[in-house]
Amino acid sequence: MIRYSAPRIAGLVLIFFLLSNSAAPATDVSPDPIGPADRVRLQRYARDTWRSMAEMAEGLAVPCDGLRRLPSGLWKQTPQTNPTDIGAYLWGTIAAHRLGLIDEPEAIRRLSRTLDGLDRVERAHGFLADRIDPKDARTFRKSPIDGRPITPIASSVDNGWLAAGLLMVRNAFPTLRDRAETLLRPMDFGFYFVGFDPSDSWHKPGLIRGPYAMDRGTFGGFHRVLNTEQRIAAYIGIARGQIPPEHYYHPGRTLGPDIREQSQRPTGEYREYLGIRVFEGHYRYRGMRIVPSWGGSMFEALMVTLFVPEERWAPRSWGVNHRLYVRAQIEHGLHEARYGYWGFSPAVNPEGGYRTYGVDALGTDPHGYTSNNDDVRVGSRPPGSSGRFPNGVVTPHASFLALRFAPREALDNLARLEHDFPIYSDHGFLDSVNVDRGVVADRVLALDQGMILAAIANALANDAMRAAFISGEVDRVIRPLIEPEEFTAGEDAPSPPAGKVPDPLRR
Repeated sequence: MIRYSAPRIAGLVLIFFLLSNSAAPATDVSPDPIGPADRVRLQRYARDTWRSMAEMAEGLAVPCDGLRRLPSGLWKQTPQTNPTDIGAYLWGTIAAHRLGLIDEPEAIRRLSRTLDGLDRVERAHGFLADRIDPKDARTFRKSPIDGRPITPIASSVDNGWLAAGLLMVRNAFPTLRDRAETLLRPMDFGFYFVGFDPSDSWHKPGLIRGPYAMDRGTFGGFHRVLNTEQRIAAYIGIARGQIPPEHYYHPGRTLGPDIREQSQRPTGEYREYLGIRVFEGHYRYRGMRIVPSWGGSMFEALMVTLFVPEERWAPRSWGVNHRLYVRAQIEHGLHEARYGYWGFSPAVNPEGGYRTYGVDALGTDPHGYTSNNDDVRVGSRPPGSSGRFPNGVVTPHASFLALRFAPREALDNLARLEHDFPIYSDHGFLDSVNVDRGVVADRVLALDQGMILAAIANALANDAMRAAFISGEVDRVIRPLIEPEEFTAGEDAPSPPAGKVPDPLRR
């Protein structure tokens, strides 16, 4: 664990206060607080969203990954699940309790049943398989959809979200603490970590690896970008002493400036933290300098913020970047693609299947996640003369992820979606809508509903989800680790008027 002396901490606090009040970029995103009428609406969203999550667990060993709405109007449970979906149900249950939707005995009953089911799931090196039969918690080796053979994997990302749910159960309900910790203890994220060797940094890069093929004993590639959902596993592994703190400074803020295979050539500067030379790079988009995610989607960049107060703990890095990332998604949806709506993140494709959506200019992936089903990319000329991108797909969970950083814009976007499309139901928001054709997805997903509930619980119940996650080792270890960093994110300032001297503290 990193330790700082009291004088150093005091000095850092003073520096951070000065810089955060002078260097944080002004944006056109409204800081308006959530008003009484908004709270009533959010409570309605929470009630209906929880109804869907409760049905995902009914009669099953572990909750399934979603519900499909049939033409008859009935809802049908999906036939599989994974660790992320189960984690989402755990924190969704805590959110429902904190919002007053269920009482404590019901919350404990639901959580206990899920913990019992987790006891039965197959594990490899302490980690759960990715495709699980929710009826009996066995691991699928043939697809329940088409019968094709499956090689089960244990994903560091999926297991990171399950571990997050278990940590929250442990901290939120003392009577379940020992049971949750018993399930959590074998999940040593050091299993995925490869220590850094400067003489062989490609093969030993100080990074976390991707999925582990359980029957083959092999790993996928490394997670090389910081601004993705993978950092939840990193935070947990570091906080629990399984991964060295230095790992946080090894993933790229962008990929390196010499790497050609990324969506744009980054600019930035090198800085040093914990003895590690870090390229503080950024991409440019519509007058903003932004630290990108992998694909340009909302949940990659902002899902972690449901549980970790990164913008408060690291005001010169995440505190700048998160707001700009939200603003960039708004800019893309309303002004560049001209959809009239915004919020792009992996979701059910309204035309069928599942698809990764995002703003490709905000991702390092050279192939990018586009915001539409026609793969029209940022900077390209869309068909027709209007300049409007065709077949844009918007997902409501993206607006809920933005609720902290742009509350008025997020609530207004949700209100327009609800008014203009048949996307709202007695089970909350359906997963997505093609805003060009008006086609709405026929499903709700555990992960996306879980994000919605967590965002509402934070907004209405005094950051209840963050409190449940950071209590203990996360607060003690992660806060001092991330707070010294300064991204090169910001806004490109206009030239000062003649005779005016620019403030040297503004960036």
